[in-house]
Amino acid sequence: MVKRKKINSGLTSMNALISCISTTLMLLLLGLVTFFITFAYNFSNDLRENFHVTIILDDEMTRGEGYALQTKLKHMAAIRHVTYISKEKALKEQAEALESDSIEFKDINPMPASFEVSLKAEYANKDSLKYLLPQLEKHPKVLDVSYPQNLMDSLNSNIRKISFILLILALLLTLVSFVNINNTIQLSVFSRRFLIHTMKLVGASWRFIRKPFLIQALLIGLLSALFASIILFGCIYAITQYEPNMMRLITWEVVACTLGIIFVCGILLTLICAYVTVNKILRMQTKKLYRY
Repeated sequence: MVKRKKINSGLTSMNALISCISTTLMLLLLGLVTFFITFAYNFSNDLRENFHVTIILDDEMTRGEGYALQTKLKHMAAIRHVTYISKEKALKEQAEALESDSIEFKDINPMPASFEVSLKAEYANKDSLKYLLPQLEKHPKVLDVSYPQNLMDSLNSNIRKISFILLILALLLTLVSFVNINNTIQLSVFSRRFLIHTMKLVGASWRFIRKPFLIQALLIGLLSALFASIILFGCIYAITQYEPNMMRLITWEVVACTLGIIFVCGILLTLICAYVTVNKILRMQTKKLYRY
């Protein structure tokens, strides 16, 4: 009898270990997809905010008028940053681009002064610019307003396609994770189906029978989520150490969202699977127990 108890205890421990390893792997994959989705979101926002709208100014604009226009631009909801480029700086940049000497234009400077405006990510699209550009162009001392329309449209189109693909991948992986975790939990619970049936025969309530299985499932979910989080956080830390500039895109919000999804899914999926499986066995007739 003692030997049989030791064997049953060993099998239970082995099933719990296998469940923990399997759940950890599934949560790790789910965490990776979540990380890439949040990282891609930050990356796309960063690309959008690097687009510049160039506002060409009239040479007759006074310093006071320029300052007033700059102040107005900074207070617009769509604008993230405004940079003033003087005629001298514009000439120097043009000379460097053409690999020529700005001294050639010492008698006259053909380059106009301008403002370079970077937009907030949510406004860097064609629809928002339809309302923003007329507001900029109606200023009497603004000669022209330009932006890389084709490049912006192409980027937004590609971002939508990639976001859709990542969303589908996340949904599929969540479904696969649920199925795999469910199968793992089912194997662990079904191995003790006769114990559940015995407890039911002696009059134990369903709630009483479910309780230890739900506690075990909760522990497996927590441990699996912890192991998956440690592995993924280690990988993220290694990436930021290798390339410190990635810290600009891999923010604490990205890390928190990724780890939060891992823990929420780890706990919920294991508890739901355990609850459904135990109820299935509790409803099962005696003769069906021997078919598994």
